[in-house]
Amino acid sequence: MSSNTTAPLRRYSYLGPAGTFTEAALKQVPEAVGQHWNPVANLGEALQDVVSGESDAAMIAIENSIDGGVTVAQDALATIPGLRIIGEYLVSVNFVLVVRPGTKLEDVRVISGHPVAYGQCRAWLDEQVPAHQHIPAPSNVQAVVDLFESNANIDAAIAPPGIEDHYDVSVLASGLAENPDAQTRFVLVSSVLPVAEPTGTDKTSLIVELPEDKSGALLLLLEQFATRGINLTLLASRPVGDRMGRYRFVIDAEGHVKDERVADAILGVKRFSPRVVFLGSYPRADRLPASYAAGHSDDSFRAAREWLSDVVEGSRA
Repeated sequence: MSSNTTAPLRRYSYLGPAGTFTEAALKQVPEAVGQHWNPVANLGEALQDVVSGESDAAMIAIENSIDGGVTVAQDALATIPGLRIIGEYLVSVNFVLVVRPGTKLEDVRVISGHPVAYGQCRAWLDEQVPAHQHIPAPSNVQAVVDLFESNANIDAAIAPPGIEDHYDVSVLASGLAENPDAQTRFVLVSSVLPVAEPTGTDKTSLIVELPEDKSGALLLLLEQFATRGINLTLLASRPVGDRMGRYRFVIDAEGHVKDERVADAILGVKRFSPRVVFLGSYPRADRLPASYAAGHSDDSFRAAREWLSDVVEGSRA
């Protein structure tokens, strides 16, 4: 007897409206093809959708090659329980300046755009529109939408290339970004799930609080990774916020929590830190394998444990 029932569509939240770089990142997720995509107004709303079960996963920006970490994302992942990173994706970032049809560059005085995008385009804007005023927008696509709001008083918007396919705008200039090789790193965040098996090209993300503000505290944290031959691809500090001198560190480490060296390092971190948030082990976007010395291979760790066990049991001199 056949059944006509089909599995419900999975829901993915992302910073909208359609056309954002976040949507471009979500398009890289094979499992998201043909599923329900839910555009939201801000990063916090996207993550709350996951926490509440409204969405199965959310795509958020977490790091930019020019401006560094997206602090609002790092702080949210540190303070919102029950989240897990399950993948990362890289999007090349460039920008165009768009206006309502008929507007000329000499007419532009007020420009809207996301603060990160504005920072990357600042040099071009200062040269070409030196007397401009910047109005922050929650996303660059929203900046375009605001162009058509009667009370917004915006002359131009910083937007992703191709935005003219979605909105009735004219492109005044392209290639605004100071660095044409800029990229933004996005992560796909779900509720807590069992960790997937290692792929050999993995990254592990943690958030770790230092136990106290004293000489050598950060060194002790970093030694947990250095002595096990683990390279860190990100180390960023963020204030805990309860008092001066208290910091948490956002850490990306090469390798997977099921790798012996990584697991051993995380145990070392956990022994001295008052709070460790495990954010996930997931395939790297660049698919580069971790590099480590022979003495830090899984076989080396297992052989050392077997040797110690034999010593304790008296079967080895």
